[in-house]
Amino acid sequence: MPVNPELVGRDFPPTPPYLVGREKVREFARAVFATDPQHSDPAVAGSLGYADVVAPPTFAMVIQDRALQQLLAEPDSGIALERTIHAEQRFRYSRPIVAGDELTGRIAVTAVRAVGKGAMVTSDTEITDAGGAHVVTATSVLLIGGDE
Repeated sequence: MPVNPELVGRDFPPTPPYLVGREKVREFARAVFATDPQHSDPAVAGSLGYADVVAPPTFAMVIQDRALQQLLAEPDSGIALERTIHAEQRFRYSRPIVAGDELTGRIAVTAVRAVGKGAMVTSDTEITDAGGAHVVTATSVLLIGGDE
């Protein structure tokens, strides 16, 4: 089945709130080789004006992944995970993610573009804090190969 172009504009519910834990930030920072002490030491983060350790910029993927799972689970999407490559990723921040944040993501498919027998699917996940304030928009482009 080809990728469904009617995914554009489809309404997806917000993800359940995700509480950003200090140890999760530290683990993620180690995994991506983010060695700046603001990612692991609350005192250093505090001296920079943050309430707790600061997540590396790509940490937003943790929340975005929960939203992408909704898209991938759509039975009529035409997106087959075994034919999917994560082609591009961008982040647009209003402020950094900090341990203690409670974040929710809401995904919107912004484009489906045919590419040969496959398609490129672009989505934006708006990530907000517990007060509803924007934290980051995570944009992903998935390249989905066509049926053989």
